Amino acid sequence: MSLSNTPAPPDHGTGPDSPAAAFAEPTLTVKPRWVTGLVLVNVGINCAFFGPINIFIGQQAISIDEPSKEAVLSLATACGAAVSLVANPLFGALSDRTTSGFGRRAPWVLAGAVLAAIALLAMSGATTVALLVAFWCVVQLGANAAYAAITAAVPDRVPVLQRGKVGGLAAMGQTLGILTGAVFGAVVSGNFMVGYWLCAAALLLSVIPYLIHRDDPVLRKGVLPRFPLVAFLRGFWISPRLYPDFAWAGLTRFLVNVGNQLTIVYLLFFLRDVLKHDDPAAGVLVLTGIYAVMVMITAVVAGPWSDRVGRRKPFVIGSSAIIALAGLILAFFPVWPGALAGAAVLGVGFGAYVAVDYALLTQVLPVALDRGKDMGIINVANSLPQVVAPALALAAVTSWGGYRSLFLAAAVIGLLGAVFVVMIKGVR
Repeated sequence: MSLSNTPAPPDHGTGPDSPAAAFAEPTLTVKPRWVTGLVLVNVGINCAFFGPINIFIGQQAISIDEPSKEAVLSLATACGAAVSLVANPLFGALSDRTTSGFGRRAPWVLAGAVLAAIALLAMSGATTVALLVAFWCVVQLGANAAYAAITAAVPDRVPVLQRGKVGGLAAMGQTLGILTGAVFGAVVSGNFMVGYWLCAAALLLSVIPYLIHRDDPVLRKGVLPRFPLVAFLRGFWISPRLYPDFAWAGLTRFLVNVGNQLTIVYLLFFLRDVLKHDDPAAGVLVLTGIYAVMVMITAVVAGPWSDRVGRRKPFVIGSSAIIALAGLILAFFPVWPGALAGAAVLGVGFGAYVAVDYALLTQVLPVALDRGKDMGIINVANSLPQVVAPALALAAVTSWGGYRSLFLAAAVIGLLGAVFVVMIKGVR
């Protein structure tokens, strides 16, 4: 049984205040101020995610237990990602049924951002591995509540023919968030405590424009019938037999994200221990800057391009192959110029990928009533790689031949993601 089996709400019109407005397929183009709010939320959430993952947790791991820094980083990121596996679909499902006068999605954006910001401040004072891991799990809990809600807002409000463009701009916001975290890392010059405070401030400020211009239809109480907890929990299983395109889309996103995570998870240590970079944090900033520029260029080009031609799969397949190429460059050219080239190629591929694949995913959702829950399940394909990739990375670096093995594994897994896209039949 699935939440998709929940009886459809009665249709009393399709105006913005009608019960059906929250579930109707959107047809009106969204306003620039709404898109701006969406982009900024993505900036803040990804700063809160990747500032710590790429720089601050690694620096904190060095300060707590330098000989075991790789294991500490892998433990923290894996535990946090495990929390996100549950949090993202759970909060997405709860937002589907939220009847606040503030809207369905906005309350979770606000509450999630506040919780994550408080946990980031707590992380700044963590002096043990246990506290570091615990507070990072709370960051993941809050940030994923906000992310689940803002992700579901896109199929709620954006018509299909505009989703490539909006997906590209959302990808730009994600990349700006990653870049902002890298800038914070370079500015604080190893002071990870200040870095966490900056990430918390960025997250809180980023959600304000969206909350002001949220345009979030209210779901009235009593529109959806109550159902038992067991039915709610069963709803998180979506049959691959009944919805094969949804299953294939989730698998391909998982594989591509594993490949991407393997490429970047130990970037700070790769620069420090292999390339012998004088300032690894500054090196991460340079590589992230190159990556970010290329992501933003290709995302804002590929997303609208896919809207115009009415095709998604060729863009997703090609960009997945380019992401795999970045892993090969880093594997066989482990020098600073090779790292620069790898960052540029990774940015080209990932920018096109996240923009177009985001639009593709919104077109394979099973049922309109469950957009938040279903997008949350798809978002597991973003979170689960953060569990899998650190474990694979640790094994590759310590037991399977070092960083070359790590980057080769990233390339192979990314290519598998490209191959399985062809199995999606309902989207061109």
